[in-house]
Amino acid sequence: MNVQNSLLAATDGQRDWKIFVGDGTSHDGLARLPPPPPWRFAHALASLVPPATDTQASDAETHRARPFIVSDPMRIAVNAALYLRRPLLLTGRPGTGKSTLIAKVAHELRMGSVLRWPINSRSTVRSGVYEYDAVGRLQAGREEPPVQKYLKLGPLGTALIAGKWPRALLIDEIDKSDLDFANDLLNVIEEGEYEISELRRLGDKDTVEVDDFEGNPARIVGGRLQCRQFPFVMMTSNAEREFPAPFLRRCVRLEIEPPNPTELLRIIESHLKEHADVLDRAEIQALVDRFDSDQRENQDVATDQLLNAVFLTVAMKSVQRRMFDARELSAVREQLMRPLSGRGT
Repeated sequence: MNVQNSLLAATDGQRDWKIFVGDGTSHDGLARLPPPPPWRFAHALASLVPPATDTQASDAETHRARPFIVSDPMRIAVNAALYLRRPLLLTGRPGTGKSTLIAKVAHELRMGSVLRWPINSRSTVRSGVYEYDAVGRLQAGREEPPVQKYLKLGPLGTALIAGKWPRALLIDEIDKSDLDFANDLLNVIEEGEYEISELRRLGDKDTVEVDDFEGNPARIVGGRLQCRQFPFVMMTSNAEREFPAPFLRRCVRLEIEPPNPTELLRIIESHLKEHADVLDRAEIQALVDRFDSDQRENQDVATDQLLNAVFLTVAMKSVQRRMFDARELSAVREQLMRPLSGRGT
């Protein structure tokens, strides 16, 4: 069923609840979302205004997102997060497509390019909301250089300030943050606002214009950045540490399991569908069987390693007519399928 049929299909006058379908067709389904739950903050706009034209994601992002196959658990989790206006926490091994899913959502729901915020041990919530170049202002050589010229919103601040249509924000590898980061972050998302002290000092009613994360102008009133549309926030974790219960209860959570052999074949077919007629099916099946065997033996191998092996040693050989002798073919596959944990090295 395509997206239009899914959105409009009715049984006893009822619509399918899913806004995000995952078939890649761009649509304005977000405008059909009902109001948020009453316990979410009240200052968000009640209505959504779809963009007049498709907002542009980067070519590279769109190229990665189109062949990505959305599983039923992913589809359910994304829609639950959209309805509840809660962040989606994805946990899983590296290479399982955690960071690609949000590109698929942003493309289908016309959210533009994904705002990406990679996390490390030095990341702070403030740096995600805005950066202020105090040293640059002091060195400007003017008696009173305007504060706003030295202030720029970060990816979180840009996602929060969207006025008419939600943005998509990826907070990548949140488990690399310090212990307080997760709860501090959820407090901002929960309240939907953040005080920028450097602008607050200008006055309660002053409106200033600053650059957002993408270099576009954004208006802030009274030094307080206030969310007007609930952004779609996706956080990824490689399960390197546990999170506190107050953080977890405010997220929609999904653990992405490694794909089974049938799903692996579908993934390969989706990514290499332009070569489907000439690929050696027996070689692909042999690689899939080996990958599945490694997974069942607790070998730490990622799905994208399998895709690399299929592309280089099957697609190149079948489509580009590249020659491999038997020894080289085996050596290349061994190299590409080495366990991430170091076993078998």
